[in-house]
Amino acid sequence: MDIASALRSARLVPVVVLDDARDADALAGALVAGGLPVAEVTFRTPAAPDAIRAMSDRGDILLGAGTVLTPAQVDQAVAAGAGYVVSPGLSRAVVERCAEHGVLALPGAVTATEVQAALELGLTTVKFFPAGTSGGAPAIAALAAPFGDVRFIPTGGVGPANLEGYLRIDAVVAVGGSWMVPRDRVAARDFEAVRRLTTDAVALVRRASPTTSPGH
Repeated sequence: MDIASALRSARLVPVVVLDDARDADALAGALVAGGLPVAEVTFRTPAAPDAIRAMSDRGDILLGAGTVLTPAQVDQAVAAGAGYVVSPGLSRAVVERCAEHGVLALPGAVTATEVQAALELGLTTVKFFPAGTSGGAPAIAALAAPFGDVRFIPTGGVGPANLEGYLRIDAVVAVGGSWMVPRDRVAARDFEAVRRLTTDAVALVRRASPTTSPGH
């Protein structure tokens, strides 16, 4: 599977924080039912590896691991079934371990220097994080000018109010957001609410996304 193409098709990546891995299957079901079979499960809680495994075992969701800071976490994520690995910053060690496993690395990069460093490691898609406090859509548009082959996944401070501004930039593959998977609703096991929020988010993305060629 070409992960980058699949993310470009989805246009939206739910960023999930799970406190209890027992909720993972139901959460994945809510995302799938809402029309968004993709998730980035963050390593912000100890439940992450087991949650990724439970969601991966379903076989119907494109699954990545987020907030991956070390090569050891890459190993855990891949062993659990993650198909891509997202980091808040650019770590050569993490990127190289992803390459060893043959999984896509999406490190954070918000400056020209960081983007060049990612290119030197053979990457062409980066996470723009934290997007909201790093210049937002205008900053991505500015970086896309000199780095014409680089694609961005803005995350952090992205929501319904500013989604369209990001998605209308050709260099943006997809956006990451958590508003459709609020941690309190997940903890309350209100997965019907997650499904409704996801359905609404998918509709919003469809309205906000411009009609572009497949290469963008």
